[in-house]
Amino acid sequence: MSIEVSWFAALCDDDYEYLGVPDPKLASSFEHCRDITVAADRNGFDNILMPSGYTLGIDSVAFAGGVAPLLEQMQILVAVRMGEMWLPQLARQLATLDQMMDGRLTINIISSDIPGEKLESEPRYQRTREWMEVLRALLNGESIDFHGEFVDLELDPPRIRTVSGECPPFYFGGFSPAAKDTAAEHADVFLTWPDKVAAVGELVKEMNERAAEYGRTLKYGVRSHVIVRETEAAARAAAERLVSKLDDGKGEEIRQKSLDTASAGVGRQSELRAEAGDDWFVEENLWTGVGRARSGAGAAIVGDPDQVVAKLKAYQEQGVEAFILSGYPHIDECNLFAEYVLPKLDHGPLYN
Repeated sequence: MSIEVSWFAALCDDDYEYLGVPDPKLASSFEHCRDITVAADRNGFDNILMPSGYTLGIDSVAFAGGVAPLLEQMQILVAVRMGEMWLPQLARQLATLDQMMDGRLTINIISSDIPGEKLESEPRYQRTREWMEVLRALLNGESIDFHGEFVDLELDPPRIRTVSGECPPFYFGGFSPAAKDTAAEHADVFLTWPDKVAAVGELVKEMNERAAEYGRTLKYGVRSHVIVRETEAAARAAAERLVSKLDDGKGEEIRQKSLDTASAGVGRQSELRAEAGDDWFVEENLWTGVGRARSGAGAAIVGDPDQVVAKLKAYQEQGVEAFILSGYPHIDECNLFAEYVLPKLDHGPLYN
């Protein structure tokens, strides 16, 4: 079975040579993120995540529209935060992007707080459920008569439609009970951050059971960093170099900039670092050092090409069909992964 292998466009000011040491050349900008995206397309990746962060970097939807005409084969995975935009307008924007991409749009649903507003987990996920339901209906070309807690709409769908006439797939992640229930009911691909292989397998099993309660099935993806070199020693040396100038206070400052610093998923990434040894490895080829200066995905697959392939296949054996990968600096690691690992993988888009 093939897997979907995606890269990361670093729109959220998350590109470094030395983790925690800002470099103006690597700051989020249209030019820099465009170069990452075009490199991933030319290198043969299947998809690329365009993340969304209000205080960090540039806008995902606007950026996607700018780079869409430059991409020849790759899909795009555009992150949108539920509640942040006017829902009917968001549907039009996404349908337009899908037209620009000739049907190669996928959507990453984000449920973190809206900038300037705080909600408890339960109401925030209620808002996300309502938005996902109505957004899917509009992108399916259906009229809306919906009266919920957060969405109150009676509306015909926009004339602009996706290429297929149907809603693109929703990729969605979250680790609280409310998040998992939202995914089970409304997502197409459930995303998890890096974890021990067995733990990912347990999560897939749990989510299969939750989805079955709604009469649904899910696909699964892992969002992880990667460091691959010709030898394991060189990969470990690259990992050590990446954090060699990191000040722990600066790392904490970077982590606190994210809107999801108190989430269950971020908590699990912190637990992994606590479980790791002095070298920050928590199990074979899974290095948690990157999480010292990053909220969200806090570990990297580190090793030689065969070790990285073996780790991806170990996750695949647990039911994972998609990987969203990144490395530092993003263009350099994108090229290395494409040289050393992509040719060894049977890969292609999850959705054609």
